[in-house]
Order: sequence, then C-alpha cells, then structure tokens
Amino acid sequence: MKKVLMITGLAFTLMNFISAQSGTATLTEVGQEAPAFTCTTVDGTVIDSHEMRGRVIWINFFATWCPPCKKELPVLQEKIMEKYGENPDFVLVVLGREHSMEEMKEFAASTGLQLPFAPDPERGIFSLYAESTIPRNVIIDRDGKISYQSIGYTEEEFSKLGDHLKSLLN
Repeated sequence: MKKVLMITGLAFTLMNFISAQSGTATLTEVGQEAPAFTCTTVDGTVIDSHEMRGRVIWINFFATWCPPCKKELPVLQEKIMEKYGENPDFVLVVLGREHSMEEMKEFAASTGLQLPFAPDPERGIFSLYAESTIPRNVIIDRDGKISYQSIGYTEEEFSKLGDHLKSLLN
C-alpha cells in the first residue's frame, strides 16, 4: 500500500510538473498567429502589431515589483536593445503588467533603463497571451506568427531567446 501511495504521489507530481512546463498559463502556441495589440510607449510611440507586419517583434511582459523581471530588464537592454534597437526590422516593447503610464515613466526614470516601456494596466495585452507568470517573452516573426515563447528568467534561456532573435533578423 505504501508503494502504491508513493507511486501515485510521484505520478501526480510529475503530471503537475509537465503541466507547468507546457505552460497551462500560456494561451498561445508557437506557430499560431500572434494576437493583435496596440500600445503606447512612455515616449509616445504607438506600436500596432498589425502595422509591424514584416518586422520581428519581441514582447517582454514584466512588473516593477517582480525580482526576476528586474534582473532580466538590464540584460534585455544590454544584449537586445543596444544590439538591435536601431535595426528597422526589429521592434521591442516592454509591457508593464498592471501598471499605469505614470508608473512606467517613474520606473524608467528611477532605473535609468532606456527600454520602450508601455503600460498594460488592465492586462489587456497580457491576457491575450497568458493567464499568469512573469517575466514572459514572446517573439513574433515577420509573418505575424509566434516563433518563440519563454517564461521566467535564466541566463541560459535568455541566451536562447537572443540566438532565436538573431536567426530571425539574419
């Protein structure tokens, strides 16, 4: 009986792990058409994903209170924005989940980060892609399809994101 309970417990744990890894909180899949969105960055730039067709779009979802997000953002600036920010075929948008425009402006000023921050105060854009979990990155290819998705932040995973972006821009 002890073995049965142990095996059942292990099976349940494994199923939960697989479920979490498959992104049950993720509402989109690689290869599908990316949900359309429009937002305005802190500098007044309007980003309309339909108008960006033909360009590669990287969406980063974060929150100012999220420790892994705060760790990821300087890396996003250094490894992605500084390298590809001037590329006319690339668009980066950093969406503050549940944050206002004022909060985004204050966060940008207090951190000194030069990223295209935009508010997503009601999770309007986030809820098109996911139910929970940040940081979250989505890369949309030139055809408007999701080509890569990532949840959380590790140096290894961020490196994979960067390599994927590079392959789409070359």
